[in-house]
Amino acid sequence: MSITILFEQAGFLAADKPEGIPSIPERDLALPSLVRMLEEERGKKLYVVHRLDKEASGVMLFAKDAAAHKWLNDLFAERRIRKTYLLLAHGIISGESGRIDKPLRQFGSGRMGVDATKGRESVTEFRVRERFSRHTLIEAHPLTGRRHQLRVHFYSIGHPLAGDLRYGDRSLQQGYPRLLLHAWRIEIPLASGGHFTVESPIPDSFTSAITGARNDAGGSTPDGEERGNSPP
Repeated sequence: MSITILFEQAGFLAADKPEGIPSIPERDLALPSLVRMLEEERGKKLYVVHRLDKEASGVMLFAKDAAAHKWLNDLFAERRIRKTYLLLAHGIISGESGRIDKPLRQFGSGRMGVDATKGRESVTEFRVRERFSRHTLIEAHPLTGRRHQLRVHFYSIGHPLAGDLRYGDRSLQQGYPRLLLHAWRIEIPLASGGHFTVESPIPDSFTSAITGARNDAGGSTPDGEERGNSPP
């Protein structure tokens, strides 16, 4: 499988991660991972800056040298890099936008969960893009970068992500072709001011699921907003 490079410059690159491929090697080192596939293609070490869940798809950054790695890590730590995800959640989310501020920590099962006492700060902002008969299409912006943050935050408010076999009713979730979570775009600040944006095309596996939800009973956008060329 060839990995699409969405953007590249001297210090880093942005790759388009397909769903089903882990960002970094798992326990079985013989299985493919995105970083190893890219390193093999290029014959050079890459530095992991952030991760996407194996089941998710979308844009992912890699540094090409130690200096770029530190620069990108500092930008993430200072919350100057803005990430935008598209997700399909179960149920109808009221309101046009919202903020989920719930500390998260990992439990012994490997699952993440809300813990107001021992959890680490975790904040997600979101807005509703479209509502269907049984689902809501969301544009989400995680302000922190906790493991499974979007999955757990929406699960915690009663709207688990469609196709999420770890969080939610497994028998229901098995009816979806994939976890409906896509890292759509990432905005990186420029030294001269402003930002530049790297965007990942919406995969067919995601758009077909959204089309199915929309056709289920005819989706509607908030405040009568025109869909136009907005994804998906």
